[in-house]
Amino acid sequence: MKLSKAWALYEMDKKLLNYSVHTLKAYKLQLKLLARHLNDPDINSVTYDQLKTYLAQQEHLKPSSIGHRIRFIQSFFRWAIDEGHTSKNPASKLREPKLGTRVPKFLTEDDIETLRESCETPREHAIIEFLYTTGCRIGEAVGINKSDIDWQNKSVIVRGKGDREREVYFNTKCRIWLKKYLESRRDNDPALFVTERAPRKISISQMRGIIKKVADRAGIRTSVYPHRLRHSYATHLLNNGAPMEAIQQLLGHQKSETTQIYAQLSGERRRQLYQRYF
Repeated sequence: MKLSKAWALYEMDKKLLNYSVHTLKAYKLQLKLLARHLNDPDINSVTYDQLKTYLAQQEHLKPSSIGHRIRFIQSFFRWAIDEGHTSKNPASKLREPKLGTRVPKFLTEDDIETLRESCETPREHAIIEFLYTTGCRIGEAVGINKSDIDWQNKSVIVRGKGDREREVYFNTKCRIWLKKYLESRRDNDPALFVTERAPRKISISQMRGIIKKVADRAGIRTSVYPHRLRHSYATHLLNNGAPMEAIQQLLGHQKSETTQIYAQLSGERRRQLYQRYF
């Protein structure tokens, strides 16, 4: 069986395991690139050396991106063995590159206030407030419907990575702007955030564009994008004394190690702890 032919079976199995659409889209691209490089060989003929050569030619990629490719290749060949499509695993000896410690970049509280002041429409206010005060990923935010909002408890159930659900919360200021935004709309679309023309559920790229427009208007020197608002949310929680375990649950991280990276962000928090305990 050729690599390209194996994709349909692999995709079907992963859909049954509830892999997200975004993950499968990324995996499909990875297989397409690998098959093109190897001239779409039979799955049994792929060798470890071929895979190493392919990965070695990806010098233009960041170590994290190479690691992503390796994880897909390993997943694909483990699946091929489990399904009986091959008897050998050429990816078994592949190792991901070591990654340096990446400290997520965040916005200061002053930056957040500048963003707020630079919003010109209820929709802009609602989007900035919602992403910052909930810590949602952008993909989670665009998938929310109006009916999902619990106004009394100022909360909403979002569907995160791996199709896992979690409850997130927003503050009074966010609730005010969400309601102003919804009151300004004249459409019946169920989505919480919609496009302005021919209203329909907003896309991830469209929401990114709105945030960039507000950030450009604000004149903030550092780059502003949805995930930086999420990093800012986590950092400000930490600075204000929130336990790491609570931040982990609010962010929807499965592994505590993912959340621990934020402990490196706050020099102010470290100074406070030093003064408290020493």
